[in-house]
Amino acid sequence: MPAVYDHYKDNTDDAIRYGVNWPTHDPVALIGIMTAATKNLGIASTVSLASWHPFLAVRSMSTLDYLSQGRVGWNIVTGNARSEYRAVGLDVVEHDKRYDRADEYMQVCEAIWNGIAPDAVLADGDTGQYADPSKIEKIAFDGEYFKCHSTPSVLPSPQGRPVLFQAGSSGRGQRFAAEHADVIFAIQPDLPRMQSFMARLRETAEAVGRTDALRVTFAVQPFVAESYEAAVAKRDAMLAKIPLEAGLTRISGTFGVDLDQVDIDKPLQEIKTQASQGLVAAMSSMFNDKNITLREAVRLSGLAGLIPQLLGTAEQVADQLEEIWRETGCHGFNLTPALVPGGYADFIDQVVPILQQRGIFRTEYEAPTLRGNLVG
Repeated sequence: MPAVYDHYKDNTDDAIRYGVNWPTHDPVALIGIMTAATKNLGIASTVSLASWHPFLAVRSMSTLDYLSQGRVGWNIVTGNARSEYRAVGLDVVEHDKRYDRADEYMQVCEAIWNGIAPDAVLADGDTGQYADPSKIEKIAFDGEYFKCHSTPSVLPSPQGRPVLFQAGSSGRGQRFAAEHADVIFAIQPDLPRMQSFMARLRETAEAVGRTDALRVTFAVQPFVAESYEAAVAKRDAMLAKIPLEAGLTRISGTFGVDLDQVDIDKPLQEIKTQASQGLVAAMSSMFNDKNITLREAVRLSGLAGLIPQLLGTAEQVADQLEEIWRETGCHGFNLTPALVPGGYADFIDQVVPILQQRGIFRTEYEAPTLRGNLVG
């Protein structure tokens, strides 16, 4: 998210005080540095559609994709944070209209990406002709939300265009993801709801006429230790360090609700304000409708939000990942360790070798591009 959470107490003070999504440097600027320093790693950045015209977004992301020889991905978000709209002087867009606008946004992007034929570039030193203009389609798009009259200006990379990620979870969001995303990122709190999500997504994909494979990656937060009890202790030690107001700031920003206006010591099921119903439903679902207060729910979700935590030895974490993979048919996982970079190091050094030994994780890269390695 490019701007700072501002729902809690209707200001950004606690976000700044506790470093909750602050500072928010532009991750796109890092892609060129990271791809230059690596050979095989694919790098995807979140870029919001709320405040960037599609022509400029394609120009930036496709330039990086071209320079990296096809190792860039774009995590598409429609922009749900009030602070982002305020920062660029726009009115907040209602949920379903955000996706209507995003559909149109992607139409412009796809027109630009598809505008240069594979044989358009001649680079003929004898004639001095660089490209054949008849093989480059001019864009003339006039929609409800966007206008674009232009000529595609960035050459395609070896993978064509950046790999597209999207995290739509509502019915409308799933339809957008099924129509546009190469990889769909999902947050579901447990295995049954992961399975339910996959079933709904398959129905949506069939309804929109998608014929290629659905590639879903589920978010997980692993805690790896020498025993299950040690992993729980590691998690609880991290939770104890999170100030309550930091958790309230994060959850308020995520759901667009000012929890300073809610009695957080009431049980979840007793909180009835209209604005907080989506939050309460999600929290109740995450904690299996246990009779806990919102204060306790926020405390317990302070590290991961609604992302499920996998705790135990490396073998136990590998078992849980394999079970989810086999029982859902998902494509893979998004790791969100509570501790960086140590959480990544624990997973790579201890869990990955076990998955490789089981024959369910690669031991070498299959292709030179992100699309070739991730999508095939």
